[in-house]
Amino acid sequence: MRRRGTTAAVAVALTVGGVAAYLLTGGLPEAEGTGARAAGNQPAATADITRQTLVDKESHGGSLGFGDTASLTTRLSGTVTALPAAGATIRRGGTLYQVDNDPVVLLYGSLPAYRTLSPGDEGTDVTQFEKNLWALGHRGFTVDDEYTPATADAVEDWQDDLGLDETGTVELGRVVYAGGPIRIASRGVDLGATVQPGTELLSTTATGRVAVVELGIDDQRLARKGTRVDVTLPDGKTVPAKITGVVTTVEEAENPGQQDTTAIQVTVGFDKAPQGLDDAAVTVAFVSSRRENVLTVPVNALLALAEGGYGLQIVDGTSTRIVAVETGLFASGRVEVSAEGLAEGWKVGIPT
Repeated sequence: MRRRGTTAAVAVALTVGGVAAYLLTGGLPEAEGTGARAAGNQPAATADITRQTLVDKESHGGSLGFGDTASLTTRLSGTVTALPAAGATIRRGGTLYQVDNDPVVLLYGSLPAYRTLSPGDEGTDVTQFEKNLWALGHRGFTVDDEYTPATADAVEDWQDDLGLDETGTVELGRVVYAGGPIRIASRGVDLGATVQPGTELLSTTATGRVAVVELGIDDQRLARKGTRVDVTLPDGKTVPAKITGVVTTVEEAENPGQQDTTAIQVTVGFDKAPQGLDDAAVTVAFVSSRRENVLTVPVNALLALAEGGYGLQIVDGTSTRIVAVETGLFASGRVEVSAEGLAEGWKVGIPT
């Protein structure tokens, strides 16, 4: 996958480094001391000290698509007489392709078909097939791990619906299993091609759109499966999503003395997938830091104290006082603050 440009965008009024530079260059107003109350020294504006969860985010570019592709090979020999179009969605019971005018059918399951099924067979593959047969409306048998004469009768009904010879057995290659509906990404052969077992006929993907981002090893901390993220689409709309997969690959260095290259591919699934966008560039905002249940104030409420460090102007009615504070995480235009006795709901001055 081609790596898209990566941008680090912390969703704050000032990044941590930026705040440091801002403070060192005199960006904050100075306060002369702490503790003493002063009357009549009212700020132009005030804000409340709030208790909240503070989240810092880091954004990286990615691409919108349908995720990784999988190759679909045939187990049959003959002439390809029907193929689905690229972009088509195939569901359980649907025809994936035809060889010699006989359909190959998609069923749902995790166990690949590996043998012909006929009366007397037992196993988990029988159970998987019978569940599909039942779901397609062909019944009259017990769904279990035994392929009985009753199963064969239902198979004959199914074969009749498909236009197949009514043998009551399921030949190897007649069905293909997948975890759910699949989307056809591309064709591997043309109509009329002569194929044999092992020939790749189709390239498929999942049906749901996903965003894929490649991260470097330094950003590995961002890639935690199940973590919530925000995805900004080409039209500027931001939609919620979640990390559904993380794959780490190592590319060996070509020459001795060079370091191997590690890439982390992150797959992001949407709560509600965007429609009408294929292979579009997106921006994914990952949570880089999170502080739960902390006191925060607007960044511009901070004062640079003459004795060093930072403080807040506490407004209490008509009087004010300066309180020294420790700062923590900066995010979304606010900063985490702490000091002995500092409380939620207090008002702080906003210097002009």
